[in-house]
Amino acid sequence: MKGITVGELLERAELGVTVVAGKSGLSRMVTVPRIQKPGLALTGWHEQLHPSRVLVLGGTEIEYLERHEPGRQLGVDTILDSDPACVVVCRGLAPGTELQAATEARGVPLLVSQLVTSELIARITAWMADQLAPTIEMHGVLMDVLGIGVLMVGKSGIGKSETALDLVVRGHRLVADDVIVIQRQGGQLSGRGAGILGHHMEIRGLGIINVKDLFGIASVREAKKIELVAELHEWEASAEYDRLGFDENLERLLDVSVTKLRLPVRPGRNIATLIEVAARNQLLKAQGIHSALAFREQLDRAMAGGRPLVLPDDVVE
Repeated sequence: MKGITVGELLERAELGVTVVAGKSGLSRMVTVPRIQKPGLALTGWHEQLHPSRVLVLGGTEIEYLERHEPGRQLGVDTILDSDPACVVVCRGLAPGTELQAATEARGVPLLVSQLVTSELIARITAWMADQLAPTIEMHGVLMDVLGIGVLMVGKSGIGKSETALDLVVRGHRLVADDVIVIQRQGGQLSGRGAGILGHHMEIRGLGIINVKDLFGIASVREAKKIELVAELHEWEASAEYDRLGFDENLERLLDVSVTKLRLPVRPGRNIATLIEVAARNQLLKAQGIHSALAFREQLDRAMAGGRPLVLPDDVVE
């Protein structure tokens, strides 16, 4: 299971946290991005707490522990019995001697942040959601074409990078070439480059080029939502290709469905133009305009009215 160590939280300057006890537990893992507040657990009710999460104490919780001396130790023991990854006290408040002693004894990091509770929860949740999002790596090229994130895939040497370069020359933007890191956040997929590859591309016959340096900052972007998958493959005369577009093919990535096109490659076909048109068509579909379905409805009305249809021979076939 993917996780974040408590030590990594300490490295996030925007969280403003310092460790005051339980340093031996900095290698403990956070495996769930949801934050917990103890609530009734301070009174001994532990049913709502879950292990391996960040437990946050604000002003109300600290004040409760300070004022309820008879039940203070019970509250501390209850929240620590849930085996949290760490405990964070907000607003720079003093955590109290009992809490410090208990976290030190159990090896649970006790952190103090200067942020107010709501701000800390918002920042830490956003960062952990990104770090813990389901992720895969794919070989391909990711482009921003007219605002549509287009992931081009296909076997090595099919022409993905050359097509991407053609699109960049036309004014579209490169996100990443070769290795694409894809993350699922909610019901959406986003992609970015991997490692030191950045905005470099390998073009056979030219070698490695830096798209950002060659075409300027406006030719690249760091990440993009993936809305269309274009699979490039060699033309096969015997293969069946979608010629009408009535049915939408889908690709499942990280349990998210994305519209998919299969584009055969052969001399004379301008793949960059086809992908640009596909992106425009995707924009129309997002606005509720489906050209193929509208054409079918027009045919249905004509047939219902008994009018003769004049169609190209290959469509009739």
